[in-house]
Amino acid sequence: MMMNMVDTIFGTGEQLTMLQMGARSAVTFIISLILIRLGGTRVIAKRSTFDTIIIISMGSVLARGIVGASPYFSTVVAATVMVLISRILAWMVAKSTLIAGWVCGKPLLLYDNGQVLWENMRVASLSLEDLKESLRLETKSEKLDNIRQAFLETNGRISFILASDK
Repeated sequence: MMMNMVDTIFGTGEQLTMLQMGARSAVTFIISLILIRLGGTRVIAKRSTFDTIIIISMGSVLARGIVGASPYFSTVVAATVMVLISRILAWMVAKSTLIAGWVCGKPLLLYDNGQVLWENMRVASLSLEDLKESLRLETKSEKLDNIRQAFLETNGRISFILASDK
């Protein structure tokens, strides 16, 4: 009786009604909130490459469950496993600089004491205009003269150390 009711509400396979997809979407939304809370605010706040991969993958897997392309509860389990792996790796990153460098990467120095480091700019696929755009956005200035160093951070943003900072 209970399984019939679950099948009626959530459906099975790819032949789902709008109401069944709506029910799956509502439950998936709640499950996603729980998984994000389980994953920690780091997943949303830091937005590193690693965190972005988890978010996109989790969304992709859960979407398959909503539309019936994969069994619903299997997609929930798969997304949960991804979040648990993310949590474990985050814990390992906090404990080991070696693992942190591998998982998160390291900042890349782009500008140092009046010199644009062109090789690092090339590695990062950045132009001088990209650097200046970030300079304007981050420091509200257009002059690199006021900058001691600029780094491409692991989250993709460019940070600046002002020349006056010691």
